[in-house]
Amino acid sequence: MPDVIDPKAGTGDWKGFHTPLEQIFEAAQDWKRQLAAVTKPWLCWNVSHRWSYLQQKLVRHVGWTPVVGCDPRVGFPPLIPEAVAIDFNEAFHYPVMWPMFPLEFAFLFTGRLAFWHADLLCRLPVLEQLAKGFEVLHDGQMSAVLDKGGVRNSFHSKSHRFWELCGCTTRSASENQFYNGAGWWRSFALHPKCVLAEERARRQQYSWDSGVGILYWKNNYKGAVVPVDVRLVKEGHCSEIGKRDYRAAANHKEAIRDLPSELDMNYSLDEVAARLGIAGFLK
Repeated sequence: MPDVIDPKAGTGDWKGFHTPLEQIFEAAQDWKRQLAAVTKPWLCWNVSHRWSYLQQKLVRHVGWTPVVGCDPRVGFPPLIPEAVAIDFNEAFHYPVMWPMFPLEFAFLFTGRLAFWHADLLCRLPVLEQLAKGFEVLHDGQMSAVLDKGGVRNSFHSKSHRFWELCGCTTRSASENQFYNGAGWWRSFALHPKCVLAEERARRQQYSWDSGVGILYWKNNYKGAVVPVDVRLVKEGHCSEIGKRDYRAAANHKEAIRDLPSELDMNYSLDEVAARLGIAGFLK
């Protein structure tokens, strides 16, 4: 491993990753142990304590168990009694970690894993619909938001992707993606399981972004993906998308972006919760 760790290493980007895979497989045994009694884990990534605590309550409301990971710069939030906190970064000490890091290796530590962005909230009927859909997935199936990048990008199929805004994976789907080198991480052409020069060259024609590998898995390896319509969840996505007055912090386009500051600088959690009818969960 290099003396200076590339911040991309913990964000889920094969281009900046140099950790031996054996180290991840070993660390995942501890993650698996912590989830041994959990049948319906839902990954909630903490970048802001109040947002995470609300997400945990919502996940509990639909009958799932919050599995709380965190950006190491922020640490863990307060936990509801049912939540399971896992330090996915304990064995690696990356300066930054994003939820795509453990999501890529879900097959190593759980039979099923739901997930959503730290900046996503949903109305209860929407969340209940998502939870029911995730629960009935067969092993080998997964669910995620299909993202074609808008009308202007609709014909550029090599930049389309499945987006980790929200979704659920199962053990066999995650394992099949990993061993075909077509999972969640960015720069999937550089996946260590993609070893043929011809195949790497083919993949280099596609976008580097996260989730492009998932769509590639669906199209080229007969992967079973149940799409989530982005229109179902977009009203609760508190990001820069569609917000013309969005204020970006320093290093906004880099791995070390300060998402915690940006989230609270651009959105009032109280106002968003009231708009979505979930303000009662803030108490």
